[in-house]
Amino acid sequence: MTKPQSGRGATGPSRRERVREATLAEIKQIARRHLVEHGTSGVSLRAIAREMGMTAPGLYRYVPGIDALLVLITADMFQEVADAVSAADASVPAEDTDLRILTSLRAFRSWAVSHRAEFATMFGPRARLSSETDVTPVVEAGRRFGATFYTLFDRLLSEERFPLPDGSRITPELERELRAFADTCGFSAPHIPVEAIMVLSSCWVRLYGVVCMEVFEHLDFVMRDMEPLFESELQSMLAGLGVRYRPPGAEGSTAMGMPD
Repeated sequence: MTKPQSGRGATGPSRRERVREATLAEIKQIARRHLVEHGTSGVSLRAIAREMGMTAPGLYRYVPGIDALLVLITADMFQEVADAVSAADASVPAEDTDLRILTSLRAFRSWAVSHRAEFATMFGPRARLSSETDVTPVVEAGRRFGATFYTLFDRLLSEERFPLPDGSRITPELERELRAFADTCGFSAPHIPVEAIMVLSSCWVRLYGVVCMEVFEHLDFVMRDMEPLFESELQSMLAGLGVRYRPPGAEGSTAMGMPD
C-alpha cells in the first residue's frame, strides 16, 4: 500500500503552506495600509504585529525585517500597475499600435494619481532601505511594468516610425548611463542601438515628469487640473514618434472610420 505523501502534492499547497501564504498576505496588506496612511516611516513590524494579535518577533517567521517587507509590498505595487497597464493594452485591437500606446500611457497616469502614496514609494527615494537590502523582487516587477511600453516602442522602432538622433552627440559617459538604464529596465537587446535608447529615455523622462508633478502636487498653485497638460505633452511627444494622437473619448474613431 502506498503511503500518502505529505507537503506539496498533486492537489497543490499543503494546509500549512496555505496558512503561511495567507498570513504573509495579511502582513503585506496591513503594511500597505499603514504606508498609505503614514508613509514608509509609519510602517513598523511592531504596529503590524499588534494589529494582527501577534508578537513582533513572531513576524520574523514570515519576513526577515522591515526592509524586506517594504521590498515585498513595493514589488506587489509594481505588479498591480503592470496589471493595469496590461489590461488597458489588451482592451484595444492588437493591430492598433498607436491606440495601444495612448491607452497604456493613460492607464499609467490614472493609476498613479489614484495611488499617490504607493507611487511615491515605488518611484521616490529609497533612503529607508539599507544598502544590503535585496531589491531583486522590485527590479523584476518593475521590468514587467515596463514590458508593455518596451514592446510597443520596439514595434515603432522596427517600423522606422521616427528618425534616430545623431549618435555622434552621445558622449561615452551618456552612452554608459543609457545602457545601464536599458539593462535595469529590461530593454537591452542586440538590435537596439543606443540612439533608440536615448529616444526612449527622453520620452519616459518627459511623460514621467508630468505625472510626478501631478502626483506630488508641484503645480497645484497654478493648475487645478493637470490632465490637459498631460494630454498636450503626450500629443507633442508622440508626434515625434510618428504616433497618431487621439484625445480621450475618441478611442473608437478607427473602428468608426473617422479620418486621420
